[in-house]
Amino acid sequence: MQKEIELPIPPDFIHDEGYIKQQGAQKLRIPIKRIHGFRVHKRSIDARGRQVLYRIKVIFFIDEAPILPTVISELKDVRDAPPVIIIGAGPAGLFAAYRCLELGLKPIVFERGKEVRERRRDLARINKEGVVNPESNYCFGEGGAGTYSDGKLYTRSNKRGDVHKVLSIFVEHGADEDILIDARPHIGTNKLPHIIESMRHRILEKGGEILFDTKVVDILAEFGQVTGVQTADGTVFRAQHVLVATGHSARDIFELFRRKNWLLEAKPFALGVRIEHPQEIIDRAQYHCDLRHDNLPPAYYSLVEQVQGRGVFSFCMCPGGIIAPCATDADEIVVNGWSPSKRNNPHANSGTVIQINLDDVPQVETNPFALLDFQRQIEQRAFEQGGGNLVAPAQRMVDFVENRVSHDLPVNSYKPGTRSVNLNEVLPQFVHEALREALPVFGKKMHGYYTNEAILVGVESRTSSPIRIPRDKETLQHPQIAGLYPCAEGAGYAGGIVSAAIDGMNCVEAISRRL
Repeated sequence: MQKEIELPIPPDFIHDEGYIKQQGAQKLRIPIKRIHGFRVHKRSIDARGRQVLYRIKVIFFIDEAPILPTVISELKDVRDAPPVIIIGAGPAGLFAAYRCLELGLKPIVFERGKEVRERRRDLARINKEGVVNPESNYCFGEGGAGTYSDGKLYTRSNKRGDVHKVLSIFVEHGADEDILIDARPHIGTNKLPHIIESMRHRILEKGGEILFDTKVVDILAEFGQVTGVQTADGTVFRAQHVLVATGHSARDIFELFRRKNWLLEAKPFALGVRIEHPQEIIDRAQYHCDLRHDNLPPAYYSLVEQVQGRGVFSFCMCPGGIIAPCATDADEIVVNGWSPSKRNNPHANSGTVIQINLDDVPQVETNPFALLDFQRQIEQRAFEQGGGNLVAPAQRMVDFVENRVSHDLPVNSYKPGTRSVNLNEVLPQFVHEALREALPVFGKKMHGYYTNEAILVGVESRTSSPIRIPRDKETLQHPQIAGLYPCAEGAGYAGGIVSAAIDGMNCVEAISRRL
């Protein structure tokens, strides 16, 4: 017999199996000897009271041996199967390729960037020299933007598809099983490359193909039906199904659609800064103690406030993290954040952004590129204010709110360096006004948040794509081109690793139904 119950567990006892069995026996009102084992199903941290607790959902095995779940994907050999071209080897592209193997389709994946480990040299040049390779950077390359910018797996996309399946595939390829039970699962940038490599080897082993350093420059179509793609060296690859999973920073794909007069739409996105605090400030505020317990992870926060009818909110929070330079061209500043699996760096950072609506930018109704152009202008302005070499414009928090240039800047994790400026010179007026009003309010919600020990680094601008590629809700195909599947974050249909992976799998299932 199996029984699932929820238990509150103090941090001291979260790894004590005997204590958990004892608490379970008491709640179930049975002798402890009847419990032959247990499995934690879900785990979260409850910091609402003065005493921080873990809340765990536990399946107890009563009068029977415990059964541990195993997940092994059933993949087919697809060497002679119908081909599906996938543009992009980010989470959407990789999981789409994986789903192809399950459904008996042959994935041919084109990735403009390099294999996951080879990307490291280009990332080192970005951090040490301020030099951006436009084809291999934090956004482009095997694994996509999430590989070297964190690996957070938290999602609200449960209605879009099977979240557990995505997490299980990660576990099958080397991720810690904790991601299956944690309320906010996280792999970590230090572990993701091995997992991505393992998925790649499995895809190749079953007859799929992955071509690196291979940029798709044209999508071919005749009489409203896609027929294949052409790469930068002029080679043409034929297929009746093309999945576009290029990510939110592949602006050249949007330009390709514009040249072909294929439908595009402007899409709201969010813009702001990345804010970094010493992690100990966040720990004290969230855990109500001077020193974080060894069994508690670095604290997380989520903040939101309405300012003049506009939402200001934290985004992609990275406890124990690092601010990363995520530009894809040489003349722009784009920042993001990531954490290693242990989240053991001394700083905590989070994007803090304001929703940019369609009516915030002129001509958006007639020009689907209006918001992208607006995004690009802010990124280039940040580059100019930083002074070059990917040095980012920055300001202490209280100085920003009180509209004065910081005399100096705190030690921070952004490796190319920061320059003290007035961020009002970088951000649009309505953005910095909303931020100035929201930050002191955040300080009232979370003690210690509003402090000059915190630094604002500009700009956080790639929260999502400012352009959507339309698709039919049922077939997931572009309304003008049969067999063309706009997919995931770059097309405006996902917002993170898990939701992108789900969308990639959903598009392949749509292809399978069409076949």
